[in-house]
Amino acid sequence: MFKKFEHLVLQGIQSKKQRTFLLITTLIAFILSILMIAPTEIVKAKMLPGKNNNTYNIYVSLPEGSSIEQTQEVTTCVSSFIVREPEALDTEVFLGMGSPLDFAGLIKGSQFKNAENLAEIVVNITKKHKREEPSYLMVQRLRPQIQSSCEKLYPNTHISFVEPPAGPPTLSAIVMEVYGENSDGIRKVAKRIENIFHKTQGLVDISTMEDSLYTGYEIEVDSTKIAKSGLSVKQLNSILYLAFEGMQIAVKNSDKFNDQIPIYLSLSKKSKRFSKKDLSAIQAKLASLKLMNKRGMMVPLTEVVKIVAKKSNPKIMTKDLHQMTNVLAETDMVSQVYPLLDARAMIMKEFANEYIVKKTGLFDLSIVDKKTGEKYNLKWDGEMRVTIDTFIDLGGAFIAALILIFLLMVIYYKSYTLSGIILLGSFLSIIGVIVGHFIMNIFTVDTFFLTATSLIGFIALIGISSRNSLLLIDFTKSLMLDKGMHQAEAIAFSTVTRAKPIFLTAVAIILASTLLAGDAVFGGLGVALIFGTIAAVISSLVVVPILLNMSNLEVHFGFKEKEVVSVNDPL
Repeated sequence: MFKKFEHLVLQGIQSKKQRTFLLITTLIAFILSILMIAPTEIVKAKMLPGKNNNTYNIYVSLPEGSSIEQTQEVTTCVSSFIVREPEALDTEVFLGMGSPLDFAGLIKGSQFKNAENLAEIVVNITKKHKREEPSYLMVQRLRPQIQSSCEKLYPNTHISFVEPPAGPPTLSAIVMEVYGENSDGIRKVAKRIENIFHKTQGLVDISTMEDSLYTGYEIEVDSTKIAKSGLSVKQLNSILYLAFEGMQIAVKNSDKFNDQIPIYLSLSKKSKRFSKKDLSAIQAKLASLKLMNKRGMMVPLTEVVKIVAKKSNPKIMTKDLHQMTNVLAETDMVSQVYPLLDARAMIMKEFANEYIVKKTGLFDLSIVDKKTGEKYNLKWDGEMRVTIDTFIDLGGAFIAALILIFLLMVIYYKSYTLSGIILLGSFLSIIGVIVGHFIMNIFTVDTFFLTATSLIGFIALIGISSRNSLLLIDFTKSLMLDKGMHQAEAIAFSTVTRAKPIFLTAVAIILASTLLAGDAVFGGLGVALIFGTIAAVISSLVVVPILLNMSNLEVHFGFKEKEVVSVNDPL
């Protein structure tokens, strides 16, 4: 068997026709594997895949000024969908506040939620090893059902789903930071970007981090009228608190408690509610509240107060002392890269009519209003920024590893040719990494992404592939100098001899990596090691011997013709 393999290797490296065919086939395979990533997008890149969790949160946000009863109605609608899920164990609703802080909520500002129009729902589901459907697919399935049914209860209601992140938590998957000097201009630009996000395929849970603009009403006391009516300001304050907030009016003693039990009085929930959100409804409600003056006469509240409409004062957000706002979007089981590119292209197209658009950095934009000359900077952040930074860092680590290996080999062999062959043999393992992800994507329900852990596996493969090539070159050198074998015969014999330990090492790596292949986060690492090792073995036993034979090893190693010694004899 080994003799036949040796004959095939010898024939392959000596035959120009076979050698050319194998090298061209390898080149085509490499080009096709790269094309799988871009532009065909057959294999898609993402920093980390979805994580199968045992819980997820639902954020509910109603328009400013909404009552706690309206918020409760929306959360009840959401909960009605969750309780029908067989995998849902329980739900916890936090009205007017955020849920207890978790990893994701700490970054998303859950601790700052304190308003009647806000709520959070925590959903606990069965353990991941007891259910077939991952949590991220459950969220993907429930999101359109809940949003289409519950968001329409009240206009401008926003319901979003938040899962514990697989990696470092971010504000959102895709964040567009809008910087400028004019707050109204920032709000206008952010609104247009939000509309573009809504039209971008793959983006969900879209919102803008800014306060809504609304008209509020303040009650101004007319002290002159109060004095003439025989009333006091204290009476006015008391009736307002009694009606809408509730006041302690008495206490009750009890044998069971040491302290007195306070008794509160307020209007019923139905009586508190305004018929509409306008001035006439407020005046009608206050007119029904009457105060008794010193003469025993009932004075309507509207006779001694004035209701003044005032515009809201939204908060001003800054970052690094620059005024800004954020437009947020999550991705619906797709990578952040491709929706970002689509949205960026759409922004450049739609803003071109009113703004001068310029590219700044890798994906960032700068726009200038053609009429006013005001400048706005659009910067991408969120998980997309983490993805870019991670891939750049890992790419830099990969290039650094290649350069260091090349320099070490140059020092060791004193040959740029041999160092280049080792480097090329290591680099060809990328074919296996990409093809492996393509194969896994066929057999998985959701998309199997080329992730950051996949790149870590690829970097690890460089050392494995380089070691295989080193074994072949060193053994070939030994056979040529000590046994007197010529170049082609020495390469063929060393390839056959070292094939067994190379195969055994590859099998050990593949079997160990199968434990990682099924993991949600480290699956990319496992697949990269499995298929990359297979490609590295093929490269070491097929491509590297051909390249070695094409170089002049006899000159480099100082080979001198002498009587051939049997390879079985000791050195």
